[in-house]
Amino acid sequence: MLRIGVDVGGTNTDAALLRGTEVLATVKSSTTADVTSGVAAAIRTVLAEAGVAAGSVDAVMIGTTHFLNAVVEGRHLEKVGILRLCGASTRSLPPMIDWPETLRPIVDGGAALVGGGVNYDGSEIAPLDGDAIRTACRDWHARGISAVAICSVFALVDPRMENEAAEIVADEMPGVAISLSHRIGRTGLLPRESATILNASLHTLGRETVGAFRSAFSALGLDCPLYLTQNDGTLMAAEFAERYPVFTIASGPTNSMRGAAFLTGLSDAAVIDIGGTTTDIGMLVAGFPRTRSEGAMIGGVPTNFRVPDVYSFGLGGGSIVRPGDRPTVGPDSVGFRLPEKALCFGGDTLTATDIAVAAGLVDLGDRSRLSHITPEFARKMLAQMKASIETVLDRMKPSAEPIPAILVGGGSVLVDGLLEGTTVSLKPEHFGSANAIGAAIAQVSGEVDSVVSLEGTTREIALESVVAEARARAVEAGAAAETVTLAEIEETPLAYLPGNAVRVAAKVIGELRA
Repeated sequence: MLRIGVDVGGTNTDAALLRGTEVLATVKSSTTADVTSGVAAAIRTVLAEAGVAAGSVDAVMIGTTHFLNAVVEGRHLEKVGILRLCGASTRSLPPMIDWPETLRPIVDGGAALVGGGVNYDGSEIAPLDGDAIRTACRDWHARGISAVAICSVFALVDPRMENEAAEIVADEMPGVAISLSHRIGRTGLLPRESATILNASLHTLGRETVGAFRSAFSALGLDCPLYLTQNDGTLMAAEFAERYPVFTIASGPTNSMRGAAFLTGLSDAAVIDIGGTTTDIGMLVAGFPRTRSEGAMIGGVPTNFRVPDVYSFGLGGGSIVRPGDRPTVGPDSVGFRLPEKALCFGGDTLTATDIAVAAGLVDLGDRSRLSHITPEFARKMLAQMKASIETVLDRMKPSAEPIPAILVGGGSVLVDGLLEGTTVSLKPEHFGSANAIGAAIAQVSGEVDSVVSLEGTTREIALESVVAEARARAVEAGAAAETVTLAEIEETPLAYLPGNAVRVAAKVIGELRA
């Protein structure tokens, strides 16, 4: 297959064209304010460099920070009607109670806590209160609410009440976007509910963004499926992404780590991704990013997504350097304005890229504009940047033993020589576009996290039921059914619950459907 991988960062948009495992061409261009035109320009350039016609491309994969930025900045979000199906005791903690004060009023479209929900064993907590749901829907409809998030207690055990509630909402509010918690979050009511609300708030942006990508690709002559990369480094079809945009929130660092593993052949290593704005450091385990044991904090909102265990800090090629008695680098950056703001490009701002050019680590722009930067100052700033990376790397390593490190991202030119605590510090070929390559090689996954009771059944049957649901989700996301295999499964006995209850989390991975 001919695949194009694209990764949209805060500073640069990278594109890579691959035929199978062969990298045909990579390009790096500035991210544009509207995102879409920058993606189109990167694809047009990478096709031209490889001499490949757009019509011969089999698939395009995009990783973007667009949806994460919307949440962090509180822009382009919809107000959401929140429907919780629960008993009396669950009403003591209302939805969005732990959201930031700046974000809550932007998204909160009113909550209705109505009768419903099940216990861990699937037994009913309270009958579904259809009348209360219809009353809430009429209120939301009158106020112009166009998205509803539905969350039931223990919906991961039995989602039927969420599905029934969704039918009522759809009947009362034709055309409304409905997000169901059992398709989005993991166990834990509040973080699962919050993840569902975030997804609902992004529904219009998701539809518009995917639509804009499709229009741009059509204009380029691309006639192939579009996929977006998910938080775990796997793919989902564009139609799936329109319904679940929140699954793309942490895809950027994951793409870089998967690309690093592909380019070096290393399956266990530290990955240091230095971009234009930030540096992300994570660990590869068996070829995939190590995940956090706790959920992700997205824009200050606690959720229970499984996301890469990545430490991000403000150091990149666009980081602003401030000379003085105590010179500093970052954390602020000129971002995608680097080609116009950096001194070496004729701008007026001293950046980390200028330091690298002055030190002879990279040949960019007009070096003569940096004649006032002394070799001593350049060495001092490079040492400061390297030390900050080594400090974070030491925190992320699983032990004190030295490990291999892979440097990727355009900003990797800031690091020269071996990093302390590593056996080798690799900069593979195409290191600057590892994120786009990671997107291009991605597979498709399906994941289910559920609580099951082993009473009246066997462990094998219970596990196979969860795995079968994960397989179905992978196929729905675009995987070829015959290639889907079990990637990981976790069992956690829940001793505090009666009935031999077990929490089961299963993840499957398959190849992209041709």
